[in-house]
Amino acid sequence: MNPSAWILILIIVLVLILLATAVKVVKQYEKGVLFRFGRLKGTREPGLRVIIPVVDVLHRISLRIVTMPIQSQGIITKDNVSVDVAAVAYFRVVDAVKSVIEIENVTAAINQIAQTTLRNVVGQHALDEILAETDRINEGIRLILDRTTTEWGLQITLVELRDIQLPETMKRAMARQAEAEREKRSKIINAEGERLAASKLGDASDVMMAHPLALQLRNLQTLVELGVDKNTTVVFPAPLMSTIGELGTFLAREEAAAATNAPSAGGGDGTDGTRARAQG
Repeated sequence: MNPSAWILILIIVLVLILLATAVKVVKQYEKGVLFRFGRLKGTREPGLRVIIPVVDVLHRISLRIVTMPIQSQGIITKDNVSVDVAAVAYFRVVDAVKSVIEIENVTAAINQIAQTTLRNVVGQHALDEILAETDRINEGIRLILDRTTTEWGLQITLVELRDIQLPETMKRAMARQAEAEREKRSKIINAEGERLAASKLGDASDVMMAHPLALQLRNLQTLVELGVDKNTTVVFPAPLMSTIGELGTFLAREEAAAATNAPSAGGGDGTDGTRARAQG
């Protein structure tokens, strides 16, 4: 092969290499930032883009939402409780030019500022607020991060507290508190039930006072219920016992009256006999 053929092949290879470096593809979820000799020349929309090799540099910036976990942070709460809090942040690039020019490493910068903001915001709240008002804390962290990252061409879309680790002593104390709270509710419910029961019993007693026979029927029903289980012990209600006592008193009074009348009858018979003997 003659030298001219080698030169032609070399030229073709160089042209192919230049074409490969000159043609760039910007994906649909990206935006290109073009620099020419180090100076900003603007942005490039998604599609097939041609640049000047060696002269131009095209940075392709993703516009999709990025999920960034925030590692667990040891935090002292407002009421002096040590907790470990982990979170997750979601952000996206809204200005591709600022994200390239204003800051060197977007992900590392957001990660560091998110850790600092998480410690500052959570440390301003008591433990009960952290556990009960996570939505408000999440929104507070998001607003602070959003104000900071706006200058970098970023938007913080969401921040969520992912995990809150408590000391074992605090977990036991909270368990005792929850147990005491449930016991208090149980006692209140029992007291309320006793009050309602006492009220109903008072109404029932008023009915029984107006209808004495109702009390006797209730006593008989109680005896029937006791007799169902074949108990050997017989229980007599107090009203029935008082009735038996009154009956015994009545019988004793009748016997005493009969004994008082008997001697007077015997004395009359003796006088008549004496008179008969005197006449004889």
